[in-house]
Amino acid sequence: MAKDDGAFLTIGELAQQLGVAQHILRYWETRFPQLRPLQRSGNRRYYRPRDVDVAQQINRLLNDEGFTVRGAQRVLAGRKDGAAPVLVESPPEPAPEASTAATSSGPQAMLPMGDLPVSKPVKSGSPPVAQSDLALLIARLTVIRQNLVDALDRD
Repeated sequence: MAKDDGAFLTIGELAQQLGVAQHILRYWETRFPQLRPLQRSGNRRYYRPRDVDVAQQINRLLNDEGFTVRGAQRVLAGRKDGAAPVLVESPPEPAPEASTAATSSGPQAMLPMGDLPVSKPVKSGSPPVAQSDLALLIARLTVIRQNLVDALDRD
């Protein structure tokens, strides 16, 4: 007997749905403030549909996308409800002049810093699935780009 889409799930049901162990969900609760299930008598956890969505997103970031816990925390920190940030593209910034690019040398010259469109959060309704995936990819690339810049600055 399957539950309705809006029904609360126990930790065992959610763990089975995600394909992770129950202790993993309890660990995620300590690391992701967006994941806060209801706790009833005996500390029994009940995951609301919103909590299920957050847990699915955490699972996708960690197990499918390969994020670290810290990286996934950064992605989820953009929105208090844990949903992926909704992004819209603004006009691209002008590309650096050829003379500036030609004078640069080393690995930093290969990092295009101004030719990507800048994305701004939108505060309206739910994004379509494709937009959510795009937001995750942009967030992941932003983290990778920052890690590269930090590594190059250390050298």
